[in-house]
Amino acid sequence: MLPIVRNEVLGIAAYEEIRPHFRSRVIQLKKSRRVALGNIMTAIFENRDSVLLQIQEMVRTERITQESAIAHEIETYNDLLPGLNQLSLTLTIEIAEKEARESMLEKLAGLEEKLALVFDGHVSQGQAKDRSVEGIARTTAVHYFKFDLSVEAVAALARPTVEVKLVSQHPAYPVEVVFSPAVVAQLREDLAAPSS
Repeated sequence: MLPIVRNEVLGIAAYEEIRPHFRSRVIQLKKSRRVALGNIMTAIFENRDSVLLQIQEMVRTERITQESAIAHEIETYNDLLPGLNQLSLTLTIEIAEKEARESMLEKLAGLEEKLALVFDGHVSQGQAKDRSVEGIARTTAVHYFKFDLSVEAVAALARPTVEVKLVSQHPAYPVEVVFSPAVVAQLREDLAAPSS
């Protein structure tokens, strides 16, 4: 997927003018890119619109005007975009009660290595940056995963009858979800997007 470039990021005043429409459109789009993994995890597959929204919102919220700081936000969030034959998602662990959340984050240590996409039996293991803190046996509430797809997995995804699943292989949270046709259609679009 092509990276976001500087001329796509509006200044704060210009963004304020289009924000209600743009934000509403991307939030609606994200609904067809969102997957609930059990009752405490939500995954959103990232694309150019979702990443551009995050950059614009960060510039707006932090009142960023310096070119170097805007360039830093673009570089940081571009890392969420998938590359060639790749899918990218943000996984959030959502538990409102603080003690229960902390307890579950400890139980889920190592989650970075335990998420997979399965396309009609073709398994693509998720790759995530280890965001753990040395000496602390817990995971974080937000993870960024990328999935490199084999040629066979890409071909499987193109089939109209494909079954796509997101699977947590973590012993403390073994769960899987089969994607709706709307989510599968979004993934096909992501794989078809130009990457250079």
